[in-house]
Amino acid sequence: MIEKLSANPLFAGISKGELSHLINQVTVQKRTFEKKQLIAQSDEACDHLLMILKGSVRGDMIDFSGKTIKIEDIEAPSPVGSAFLFGEKRAFPVNIVANENVEILMIPRYSVVKMFQLNQKFLENFLNMISTRAQFLSMKIRFLSFKTIKGKIAQYLLGQAGPFQKTITLTRSQQSLADLFGVTRPSLARAMGALHKEGVIHLNRKEITLLQRDKLNQLLNEHTSKT
Repeated sequence: MIEKLSANPLFAGISKGELSHLINQVTVQKRTFEKKQLIAQSDEACDHLLMILKGSVRGDMIDFSGKTIKIEDIEAPSPVGSAFLFGEKRAFPVNIVANENVEILMIPRYSVVKMFQLNQKFLENFLNMISTRAQFLSMKIRFLSFKTIKGKIAQYLLGQAGPFQKTITLTRSQQSLADLFGVTRPSLARAMGALHKEGVIHLNRKEITLLQRDKLNQLLNEHTSKT
């Protein structure tokens, strides 16, 4: 178990010996769930930090029509519920369902607090993780305010390039960008290809050259556009 936990980003920079000592100081419970089994329900109290030791889970939500929408997949050794363990409303925002047979280490909230007190690096990792998540969601909300995919792309490219840089190298994958923009990967690829074809940008794998900054700025104010 310690071997699997050591790969978890919450324990980065903590030796296996330190990690073993830390886990032994608190109450934890290891549980297994079968494929498609419900692990946590939407609005259920989030009183445990879930550490995926094996397999993967997904976050599902049900829309007003009763259709199930997959929000994201979370694979071992990632944690689940870290952003909802503290705060005024400590509840899961979505259903957590096993994609396959999974093993999960469940750490009660009071044990997580004790781990903060026992190991400063664990506390730092936890704060970094939820802060990064909050920053990602903040960026996503900003991109969702743009009506067109091209507008989202223009906002991102101009932000990455700043006022003077002409060529940038993408550090995110195309799927990561699609998730950030709230669009599908094929839709993003089509929009990027269209901007390349129109001569607004030049694509060379992960390297993008901004050819027409004025056109990119115009896209920020457009409400409808073919992509």
